[in-house]
Amino acid sequence: MTIENTTKHGMKSKSIKGRIHRKINLWLDTVEDKDLQKRLRDGVVVTGGSIASMLLGEEVNDFDVYLRNHDLAYDIAKYYVGKFSTKHAKGINTPLSVISEGGRIKIVVKSAGIASAEGTEKPYQYFEGQPDESATAYVGDVIIDPEQIADTYEEIENIVLSQEEKDTKYIPRFLTTNAITLSGKIQIVLRFYGEPDTIHENYDFVHCTNYWSSWDNSLILRQPALEALLSKELRYIGSKYPICSLVRLRKFITRGWRINAGQILKMAFQISELNLKDIKVLEDQLTGVDTAYFIQLVERLREKDPEKVDGAYLIEIIDRIF
Repeated sequence: MTIENTTKHGMKSKSIKGRIHRKINLWLDTVEDKDLQKRLRDGVVVTGGSIASMLLGEEVNDFDVYLRNHDLAYDIAKYYVGKFSTKHAKGINTPLSVISEGGRIKIVVKSAGIASAEGTEKPYQYFEGQPDESATAYVGDVIIDPEQIADTYEEIENIVLSQEEKDTKYIPRFLTTNAITLSGKIQIVLRFYGEPDTIHENYDFVHCTNYWSSWDNSLILRQPALEALLSKELRYIGSKYPICSLVRLRKFITRGWRINAGQILKMAFQISELNLKDIKVLEDQLTGVDTAYFIQLVERLREKDPEKVDGAYLIEIIDRIF
């Protein structure tokens, strides 16, 4: 039985745990720095869209990998930046570097803020939808009888990874300020790190808060996340980046998700507390959403006298760029 076959009707929790465990082990086996590899085996959190996709029988775009602490996130960034060959990158004429400012880890990339190896496909898309027909299988596998799922690896042992997946070299293919995308569908997120609950403080919608932890090979499925996935209902749990959440809404809605007015009002309240005329605040809030367009916006604002930046000017610049 292949992974593709098992995901057709949604994977059970033990199969998801097994797939993530094998996937992460395949990746870590390619980390040549043995000390770093050992630390990673005790410090990786997988959360976000990949688990939702597997529950719903959808194709996994990427496995979002987070690190358990600052030093581990910094060291893995240094490791892969060192491996990324700038001579093959598009538009990058100077070496990349990794910095840590105020606890925030960033890959410094010249100009556009993105380094992409030749042949790389478009950047990772977060989980944003599910087919309606997956609901029945999802209920049967996850919500109805979770206690009946045996804690054994019998089903997992029947999952045969494709030869292509086994042979993946997991090399850096795409770098941004906040993340490293490797071949083999691994995306290492640098912007946030910490224990799972700390990481999820930065998440906006509850359906992405299931997670797997490497140190105990544990898969945690949160009931609110499962309920939101089943109903395709966006439940906003608060975020440090509410503008990103608001922008992301359009993608969810086009895929059939629902959201009530109260959830949007929660975003509006959080946005009202931001000083968006402060370029640093605006740049921080826009990072990670429609990157190329928003970088143009921030660059235009940097060139302008702050005293002359008002609502009318912002509207004019936004209309020109978009």
